[in-house]
Amino acid sequence: MNITTRLLSLLLFLPLFGAIHSHADDAAALDVSEASFDCIREMTPVRGFYVANLGGDLDATLAAANAPEGAAYPPGSVVQLVPGEAMVKHSPGTSPATKDWEFFELDTSSEGTSIRKRGYADVVNRFGGNCLACHAQAKPEWDMICEQGHGCDPIPLTRDMIVLLQKTDPRCEDNPALSEAEIATLQALRQAAEAGAATAE
Repeated sequence: MNITTRLLSLLLFLPLFGAIHSHADDAAALDVSEASFDCIREMTPVRGFYVANLGGDLDATLAAANAPEGAAYPPGSVVQLVPGEAMVKHSPGTSPATKDWEFFELDTSSEGTSIRKRGYADVVNRFGGNCLACHAQAKPEWDMICEQGHGCDPIPLTRDMIVLLQKTDPRCEDNPALSEAEIATLQALRQAAEAGAATAE
């Protein structure tokens, strides 16, 4: 290969390298803020939990969520079971101990979302449980996502409680009216959360 051919090959390769490098930088610079979280029911439902993708690649997130044998979620994926908690997947290598998931405890109101706590290994939820300690029990193929049969310990919420929390997200504009029994359940959940928070402190 003569010097002219080598130079042409290099010139052709450099734009490709630049595009790859730029894409990696974009993934590494995933910006997660309070504005990243909104009404849980505006996300895409999957078997009782909700997903989104902050990078716009919802199809890839849904492919992982619906993979019968499990799959790694792509960067930008957001997973939420209830309005006050979230998981966000960062770029590879961000946090090997959590498979690049960051955990969030959120305060929600009709005015929006505020982040109560965020991190990788030390986020404790309102019921006093460490997020990583629970999700780390998921079998490797499930990428730390806890569902029935994934290996995680049961959570202290029934299916009805979870649905109730989802349909009363204060950030949503179309929340239904509640029955007296549902109101009583919400009050009991708040008391349990307050007790868990006191224990965590």
